[in-house]
Amino acid sequence: MSKGLRDRIIELTKEYYKEEFGSKKTFVAGERIAYAGRVFDENEITNLVDSSLDFWLTSGRYAEKFERDFARFLGVKHCLATTSGSSANLLAFMALTSHLLGKRRISRGDEVITVACAFPTTISPIVQFGAVPVFVDVTIPSYNIDVSGLEEALTEKTKAVMVAHTLGNPFELSAVADFCKKHDLWLIEDNCDALGSQVEINGNLCYTGTVGDIGTSSFYPPHQMTMGEGGAVYTNNSLLHRIALSLRDWGRDCQCPSGVDNFCGHRYDGQYGQLPQGYDHKFVYSHLGYNLKITDMQAAVGCAQLEKLPSFIKARRKNWKYLRDSLSNLSEYFILPKPTEHSEPCWFGFILTVKDNAPFTRNEIVQHLEKNNIQTRMLFAGNLLKHPCFVDDDVEYRVVGDMKNTDAIMNNSFWFGVYPGLDEDRLRHVVKCIRDFVKGE
Repeated sequence: MSKGLRDRIIELTKEYYKEEFGSKKTFVAGERIAYAGRVFDENEITNLVDSSLDFWLTSGRYAEKFERDFARFLGVKHCLATTSGSSANLLAFMALTSHLLGKRRISRGDEVITVACAFPTTISPIVQFGAVPVFVDVTIPSYNIDVSGLEEALTEKTKAVMVAHTLGNPFELSAVADFCKKHDLWLIEDNCDALGSQVEINGNLCYTGTVGDIGTSSFYPPHQMTMGEGGAVYTNNSLLHRIALSLRDWGRDCQCPSGVDNFCGHRYDGQYGQLPQGYDHKFVYSHLGYNLKITDMQAAVGCAQLEKLPSFIKARRKNWKYLRDSLSNLSEYFILPKPTEHSEPCWFGFILTVKDNAPFTRNEIVQHLEKNNIQTRMLFAGNLLKHPCFVDDDVEYRVVGDMKNTDAIMNNSFWFGVYPGLDEDRLRHVVKCIRDFVKGE
């Protein structure tokens, strides 16, 4: 009876999707053109309802499936789903502070090379732990770390490099990875904006996030795929996976899946720390951790989204190319974006930098686009060092060289959407609004 009823609920859910969301809307002048949004069909909703009917409110069968399938997509050994991309960054960084890493662990006062032209949660774990971020400039039009500053940033205290692939455009991953290998440094790839981007390494295309020691993704709705909130940490390093798993799951030493007891068969016969012999391994803590697990309902949406990811990647690349081709003759006014050499980006957005000699400012064109219902965004923090969290707080950091390009981005750059929900009619309207503004119409 319950299976038949469940099947009826799923069928009704499909009908609901068709009635509520199924009709594709053609573009109407004046319609809001968002920089990003959810793209889904009946499968996300039926998965969500199916998982809710289990009423297993924490991580379960869908979470296990998502971690397994996502790791397979990326071609990595290990994946852990997390509550967000920001918590994935926290988990990835904190994994490198574990006592299990011996002399290679990051300790308070150690330095981590990064950039200030970033989303703050790439930097926050470094500062919150008590390590010292060391900022180098970025390049334009890649909007990524300037690798020529790496050697100058290096000191005997340097333990890691933690940077993001900006707007889906990979940073010079081979150069950064070689630098880290040369100096025995950890490399954390913040891949939250770049899921599906690829780089050529030794003649082979690899997904960004999989070349460094540990990578992170975000599944917030604007990103390449979504589960509402959610993220992931992934690695080929089994020790880092074990540490990250412990930290994600309260810091416990036990690796039992959620709802499972005595997975290892040695729950009551171990000796840990100064605890009594045979203390319940389920309640032994090897790290000071968190609870960063996703719910099975989030993972259910993620499983359906993951099946669409190849088509999402294709659509983002197509939309970016349309915009790049259509705006190519406006280089008098804008610095146009370029993909990093030896890469195939899965673009998060289309970025323009207003040139210093342009007859208008960034704010003027942004306001024009917003008045025409075209949503825009700054390149995240612009220069994080100019924000109250650094200006008004007592944060220890170093800057190497000047921040010329970082400041230029803060003052002159903006971006808009390329997500799969945008068709050619909507993109054509964006191009027209930009052209009309430049012409003074």
